[in-house]
Amino acid sequence: MASAIPTAMERPHFIGIGGAGMSGIAKILAQRGAQVAGSDAKESATAEALRALGATVHIGHAAEHLADDATCVVVSSAIRADNPELARAAELSVPVVHRSDALASLMGGLRAIAVAGTHGKTTTTSMLAVALTELGLDPSYAIGGDLEGPGTNARHGEGDIFVAEADESDRSFQKYDPEVAIVLNVELDHHANYASMDEIYDSFETFVGKVRPGGTLVIAADQPGAVELTKRVRDLSSLNVVTYGESETADVRVHKVTPRGLTSEVTVLLNGKFLTFTVSVPGRHYAHNAVAALAAGVALGIPAHNLASALGKYTGVKRRLQLKGEAKGVQVIDSYAHHPTEMTADLEAMRGAASDARLLVVFQPHLFSRTQELGKEMGEALALADLSVVLDIYPAREDPVPGVTSALIIDAAKAAGATVTAVHDKSTVPDVVAGMAAPGDLVLTMGAGDVTDLGPAILARLSN
Repeated sequence: MASAIPTAMERPHFIGIGGAGMSGIAKILAQRGAQVAGSDAKESATAEALRALGATVHIGHAAEHLADDATCVVVSSAIRADNPELARAAELSVPVVHRSDALASLMGGLRAIAVAGTHGKTTTTSMLAVALTELGLDPSYAIGGDLEGPGTNARHGEGDIFVAEADESDRSFQKYDPEVAIVLNVELDHHANYASMDEIYDSFETFVGKVRPGGTLVIAADQPGAVELTKRVRDLSSLNVVTYGESETADVRVHKVTPRGLTSEVTVLLNGKFLTFTVSVPGRHYAHNAVAALAAGVALGIPAHNLASALGKYTGVKRRLQLKGEAKGVQVIDSYAHHPTEMTADLEAMRGAASDARLLVVFQPHLFSRTQELGKEMGEALALADLSVVLDIYPAREDPVPGVTSALIIDAAKAAGATVTAVHDKSTVPDVVAGMAAPGDLVLTMGAGDVTDLGPAILARLSN
């Protein structure tokens, strides 16, 4: 088993160390004994967690934050070229390493499972991390969200398995060479980096082509983009392809998904035998994620019945239909969904879990580019809710695009028959929701930005 620190990573400096992907790598390096330092735009619980592991975390970006003896500077694609710490790295001739290269170096020598797809990566990676830990295999993992159980997005384990979320957004997943690759779905997203589905397919083909000789691709049998990708990679002679889903031709067939309130019971047909287990989150899409995790574990040689039982210990990831609390008979749930497919899946899951409840959604669009390309579909997804509140676009790393506002979503939602309220001042949302909600309702805060902060504020307002 390899767990040594690469020489270039002995004293790394992370720009944007508080980010989901960056913080995970920093945590693993700190746990392996590296002298980790970095900077982030604002104070956070993640920064405190890193400090608890011995890392030095600066708030704000400044050239003097980069130590003279740093062995490398780690960046993500979100870091702009004019960052002062990057400029200082150039002055000192300190190598600049992309986040994906840093993660690839940590997986070296280990049995890696890389989880890819337009949606569901964080959940599936988390399911595997929890199940493998439950089985005593002590895996390492790097996830794009915090587990509710361990309370962290990454860990260095002493076992020989490394489970990693593989991000297609900037093609960085092409850096990995896993023993097992999972592809959950293939859709057009990340419009600033991909101009067409052909570019998306080419990118995923490159990722799959990096699977180690004799390794396995676990891929969805039902989703059209995944089916097309399977056709494109079937001829790779060194690749074992395992399909999963409800299709009669699937190698691991989802026989039945039975909703049980906020959980599901899943029955699969695997190697001619039926196997039933519980998934402790609602929704058919989460059940499929669990089956993908099951198939990947079996590809590594883990007994299916052991893994199925362990998958039942997974209780969710923060921001993936996470119950934030209840006040005055109103439950508030948080969803990270920001692409129309994700939005539709989570809204349908909540409908299935509480069919008699009214569903109120507070949606914050994420990125101007995504809203420009998919605003109509986002609005149509919101028609699944009884009432919707739509906020202004969360820009993240992007600059505004003329003419691209939340109005694109609101107009589409109204055209689809939705009841929508536009709110431009986020601080007023708790009052707006309190004026709409009644006992028995479900309130869903939805989006990849800071809309997640509204959950506690809505609960407090309802309580008062």
